[in-house]
Amino acid sequence: MAKRIDVNHVNIYYGAFKAVEDVSMTVEPRSVTAFIGPSGCGKSTVLRTLNRMHEVIPGGRVEGEIALDGKNLYASDMDPVAVRRTVGMVFQRPNPFPTMTIFDNVAAGLRLNGVKNKKTLTEVVEKSLRGANLWNEVKDRLDKPGAGLSGGQQQRLCIARAIAVEPQVLLMDEPCSALDPISTLAIEDLINEIKAKYTIVIVTHNMQQAARVSDRTAFFNLAATGKPGRLIEIDDTQKIFSNPGQRATEDYISGRFG
Repeated sequence: MAKRIDVNHVNIYYGAFKAVEDVSMTVEPRSVTAFIGPSGCGKSTVLRTLNRMHEVIPGGRVEGEIALDGKNLYASDMDPVAVRRTVGMVFQRPNPFPTMTIFDNVAAGLRLNGVKNKKTLTEVVEKSLRGANLWNEVKDRLDKPGAGLSGGQQQRLCIARAIAVEPQVLLMDEPCSALDPISTLAIEDLINEIKAKYTIVIVTHNMQQAARVSDRTAFFNLAATGKPGRLIEIDDTQKIFSNPGQRATEDYISGRFG
């Protein structure tokens, strides 16, 4: 069951520096929410707080509440590793484990979670590769290195690896920025297919991509250089791109700045 995310008055720090200020938003289940905005405005920083990856960075900390179906992900009794199992992540550059086969790449998270039964692993690997629309391309070479795939295939392999552990939420940090147009289209088609099952949040610099794949769009911006990033507005994607509520959003989308 895909889950809803509620972000309430969140401030994000790197040491003493406040990178993002007072973000509040809701991400609806079984939908795609796109984060857009100029470089340095905090899009990826906010994304990483949704599965507690931000605190992996030295000095990284979060104030406020981020709840997944009402459970505060930053509660003192919440295990960050358990959070990251529930909220998966796909990074900007494909990062298959280079020494592992295609099969072992997909099965890695399952094995970490204690799954040892070969039949179960085989079934989940096939299901995940089918879910990532990659099965037909790799089914005859599952014992070959994942790093030997093309860039677009590697990114779909990373998506298969992420969904193999059945997360409720899938975060994507510019998943197509290193890919060619054909591979980008394959990833966008995949996002549209899997959103029926997952809550998806994607950071993208490509506004056309945001318009194509997302149901809702959040625009982030900086008040000035050295100031924290802020959420300017979040709304249905069609409205953001046709009739935004804030002048700054309209200026960014129309290319007047950024």
